[in-house]
Amino acid sequence: MKQAIHFINLPAQPDPAAAPTPTTAAGLQAVLDNLDALVYVSDFKTHELLYMNAYGRRVWGQPDGRKCWQILQDSEGPCSFCTNHLLADENDKPNPPHVWEFQNQLDQRWYQCRDQAIRWTDGRLVRLEIATDITDRKQMELELHAAHEEARTAALSDELTRLHNRRAFFEFGNPLLSQARRHNHPLALIMMDLDLFKKINDTFGHDAGDEVLRQVSALIRDRIRKSDIVARMGGEEFALLLPETDADQALETTERFLKLLKALTVHHQGHAIRPSASFGITLRAADDQRLEDLLKRADRALYRAKDLGRGQANLEVKNVD
Repeated sequence: MKQAIHFINLPAQPDPAAAPTPTTAAGLQAVLDNLDALVYVSDFKTHELLYMNAYGRRVWGQPDGRKCWQILQDSEGPCSFCTNHLLADENDKPNPPHVWEFQNQLDQRWYQCRDQAIRWTDGRLVRLEIATDITDRKQMELELHAAHEEARTAALSDELTRLHNRRAFFEFGNPLLSQARRHNHPLALIMMDLDLFKKINDTFGHDAGDEVLRQVSALIRDRIRKSDIVARMGGEEFALLLPETDADQALETTERFLKLLKALTVHHQGHAIRPSASFGITLRAADDQRLEDLLKRADRALYRAKDLGRGQANLEVKNVD
């Protein structure tokens, strides 16, 4: 007896390459229009906006065939920060998506952008961007960064004089020494100590001493180069680190400060105070490994200047065979 064979007609599987049905297209449009992010498509070469979702139309208006840079940035030409060159290779083959953050110049809000080159329905290469507003998060990041920078600045500053403190002198000075060693360039260190400062405090009071420190610090700070480092090392002692400075230049700088100090009168509560200072100078030697090596020589030179009568400068140079 023969078995009966039954054939079952299975429904045909949809062709993945087939165009979406109207229902699918409407659903996709609904998804895109309900995203809380900008989605747009622009021609890779002409920059014409081919599509923008409801979020984008609500914020920037209807595309109306305009260029992406016209509607999104209100500029007169392609954006200088356009990422198209990152999205495809020289053969117009799409690269992996590029994710980045930027602040829109039109609305001043921050966006995280996911840019990608894709093929449009007609086969041409287009730019697809999904941009999510991250302004609140970015503002928190910027405020946190500013707080960290403020704390760091406070940790590296002398509160009274607004100069760098001792910690900052070494943090910023060591790279200058390393650079000078690497390129065999000159580097000068000047130590300055106010003469008989205890007498100023004892005679006129500590408030007067503080005012002297502030005015002397301002005098120095306003007359150094941006590349120089000046720090209050403690008490009435200061250090100046001068890159690209030889002996003659260091002596000239010191003489200038001596003249300025001689002309300085600090007025405080009816008193006229005439501060003076002594200076010790040294230059980087070939075998100097640390800033401490220069500080020791400059300190010795400083105290020789005091022994010789104060209000003057002394230079100590290390000779290396």
